[in-house]
Amino acid sequence: MKQKFDLIVIGTGVGGSSVASKVAEAGLKVAIIDDQNYGGTCPLRGCDPKKVLVGAAELIDHNKRMQKNGVHSDAAIEWKELIHFKETFTEPVPEAVEKSLANTGVSTMHGTAQFIGENEIVVGDQILSGDKIVIATGAIPSPLPIEGAEYLTTSDEFLDLIELPKQIVFVGGGYISFEFAHIAARAGAEVHIVHRSNNPLKSFDQDLVKRLVDKSKEIGIHVHLNSPVHSIEKNKNRYTVKSDEDSWEADLVVHGAGRVPATEGLDLEKGNVQNGKNGIAVNKFLQSTSNKRVYAIGDVADTQGAPLTPVAQVDASTVISNILKGNQKEVEYKGIPSVTFTVPKLATVGMSEDQARNTNLEINSKPIDTTNWFTYSRTNETHAAVKIITDKNNGVILGAHLLSDEADELINYFAMAIQLHLTTDQLKHITFAYPTVASDIGSLI
Repeated sequence: MKQKFDLIVIGTGVGGSSVASKVAEAGLKVAIIDDQNYGGTCPLRGCDPKKVLVGAAELIDHNKRMQKNGVHSDAAIEWKELIHFKETFTEPVPEAVEKSLANTGVSTMHGTAQFIGENEIVVGDQILSGDKIVIATGAIPSPLPIEGAEYLTTSDEFLDLIELPKQIVFVGGGYISFEFAHIAARAGAEVHIVHRSNNPLKSFDQDLVKRLVDKSKEIGIHVHLNSPVHSIEKNKNRYTVKSDEDSWEADLVVHGAGRVPATEGLDLEKGNVQNGKNGIAVNKFLQSTSNKRVYAIGDVADTQGAPLTPVAQVDASTVISNILKGNQKEVEYKGIPSVTFTVPKLATVGMSEDQARNTNLEINSKPIDTTNWFTYSRTNETHAAVKIITDKNNGVILGAHLLSDEADELINYFAMAIQLHLTTDQLKHITFAYPTVASDIGSLI
C-alpha cells in the first residue's frame, strides 16, 4: 500500500508533534510515525516524570533543613507510592497526544520508519511518499566502551522502578546521574556517581558544580572523580563496577554518561541524508545539507542547540515557518537556559566565564555566595551561589549561573534579559514583589 503526503514527521515528541499539528492545521496532508508510545521523551521518560520525583526529594530536603526550627515531624519517601503518583501524569499522555494529532487531521501511524528513497518512507507494509520529511527522533543513551555494558539500566527504566534498590552506581557525571542520585539518596538508597574526569556536569559553571558536589556528599552521595569505568560484572542479582583503581558493589548500575542522536534504523543513507556523530547535518534553516526535502529538529539534529525541550520547540517553530513559507527563518538559540534538577538546582544561561573571557569584550564576572541572604537563610539552605557575567562597557548581561532551590525560576529572568538585550540598569529599574527571589536581582547585578 502506498500513500502520498505533503509532510511526513518521524517522532512524536514535543517538536515532532508541534510540527505535524501546525502544518496540518494549515491545510496540508500530514502523517506522523513513532515506534514507541506517542509523546516522546520529555512527558513520558524525561523532564516531566523526573520533576515529579524531584518534588518529593525537595520536600525531604526542606523538611530536614527545618528540623528544630519549627518543624518536628520526619518525612520519608515511599518509593512505590511515588512511582504510582508519577504514573498518573505519564499514563494519559500517549492517548492524549495521538488523539490531539488526529483531531487536527494528522494520520497517526505506529512502527519503525525507514528511508527507501529520498522522499519515501516504509512503515511495516506501508510505503509513504512525502514532499517534505521532518526527523524528530530525539536521542538515546550513548554506547559505552565498557565490558559488561549490557548490564546498564537506562534512565527510562529507572523511572519505572517499582522498588528502589539499596545500592546504586551511576556511571557518568552528567545531569541524569546527579538528578537521579539526589532523588535516590533522599529515598534511602546508597548512591555512587562514578565519573571519568575531574569535571562533572561540564556544561555548567565549575565553581558552582564544586558546591553542588559538596552538597551531594553531605546528603550521602559518594562522588568518585577521575575514575573511568572499564567493566561491569554480574554475579546473580548483584553487580561489580570496576575502574582502574577501585570497584563498587551495586544492586543496579545506571547509564548516566550522555546521549547520542537516535538515527539508528532510519536507513538515512537510502534517503541521501548526511549524518555524523553529532546528528543529521543541517543548514541554518534546519534543512538537510544533502537532501532538501528533509528537515531535522531537536536532539537528532547537528546544531548549536543544547539537548533541551525548549530547543526542540525553537527548532519546531523554525521548521513550521520554513515548510509553510519557504526557507526564510533561521534558527536562533540565544539565551535558552538549562537547569539540572538536583536539590539544590543548578542553572545556566548565556556565556560561561571562559567563553566571555575569550571574546574581545571587557567583562565583569561577579561571583556571590548567597547562602546568608534572607531568600535562602529563611529555610536554612546551605549551598546557594550566583555568578553574573556582564559587558563592563554597556552593562549587557552575557551570562548567569545559579545554584539554589530557586535557581530554576530565577534563571528565567536572566534568560529574558539576554534574549531582549537588557542591561543591568534596565533590570534595576524593574520593581518586583518583595520578598521574592526576583526582588534580589537588583543586588545580584
